[in-house]
Amino acid sequence: MADLFQEAVNVFSSSAVSQVNTSQIIIDMQSALAYSFWGNTVREYLIALFIFLVSVLALKIFKFVIVKRLEAFAETTKTQVDDVLIKMIDGIAWPFYVVLSLFISFKFLHTTDFFDKILNYVMVIIIAYQIVRAISVGIDFAIRSTVDRRQKNGEEPDSSAADFMAKMIKVILWVIAVIAVLSILGYDVTTLVAGLGIGGIAIAFALQNVLSDIFASFSIHLDKPFKVGDTVMIDNDIGTVEKIGIKSTRVRTIRGEELIVSNKELTTIRVRNMKRMELRRVVFTLGVTYETPLKKLKKIPGMLEKIIKSTPGCTVDRVHFKQFGDFSLIYEIMYIIDSNDMKNYLDAQQKINFAIKEAFEKEKINFAYPTQVVYVNKGN
Repeated sequence: MADLFQEAVNVFSSSAVSQVNTSQIIIDMQSALAYSFWGNTVREYLIALFIFLVSVLALKIFKFVIVKRLEAFAETTKTQVDDVLIKMIDGIAWPFYVVLSLFISFKFLHTTDFFDKILNYVMVIIIAYQIVRAISVGIDFAIRSTVDRRQKNGEEPDSSAADFMAKMIKVILWVIAVIAVLSILGYDVTTLVAGLGIGGIAIAFALQNVLSDIFASFSIHLDKPFKVGDTVMIDNDIGTVEKIGIKSTRVRTIRGEELIVSNKELTTIRVRNMKRMELRRVVFTLGVTYETPLKKLKKIPGMLEKIIKSTPGCTVDRVHFKQFGDFSLIYEIMYIIDSNDMKNYLDAQQKINFAIKEAFEKEKINFAYPTQVVYVNKGN
């Protein structure tokens, strides 16, 4: 009986000690949580940390689970609008979600006015940046859809012009965004806009030539006298358009060098777009000697017509004994080749030249070349 009593006393004593220890731990924890530094208690910091982790987790689920499922669903629909909207949302960078979570968590802390102001500024800038990026995705989609629709309709849209217009719209969009952010942050943008206007006038006077090229670039992209890939003739140079820039256009000539021409010059000179030439009209001349008999002179037009007709893709327009030259009898030949490709034209002309040379040798007709005959009168 005494042993049972002693055991009960021991259990009671240990229970009392445990309660004392637990109470002490709770008191210590409450003291630790109540400890304050930088204007906030440890409890408030832990709450803010919890809010941050929950926000990050929720946004991560939104980005990597919900958005991905919506993206998979959008692929099953016929319209592309939902695809663009999902792409705009998916284009939001992950650091934005982290900063947003920090912004939310800091609202549960006591911070200085200066820190709150800086935090608000950062959020405004980041949100404006993400909005502009999202709108840029929509602009790219609109431009690409327009190009694809014209291609389906059998047209040949100028992709370089579309890219140029997209870039200009984005530049204007960024300028508007910067002005809007400054206005939200409390700056007086009217003075800035007025200053930009005055500064723009001064810059316009200083950069007249550059601005002329820029506006000429607008004219080229809107009027579309040529586009990238077209074969053009500028003065005596023939080449393929490689790039239509803001200030200049680059053409790769048939000799291989790069020809750089200012856009302003291209709007003031004659530019022949050979790519849009469905048929090529070719005119050339040849001369025979004066000693050629009349009978053979009359046979030459028929010979030339037969040669041109036998050349694939070529159609005779006319062949005439045109004039009496200084040292030759001149024939003018005109034919049409159903191709705008320079190589096809040169191949056809080469076949015609070989055939003419062969026919003239067979008929013993001599080509003329510059000669001078001196007649000497031997007097008595």
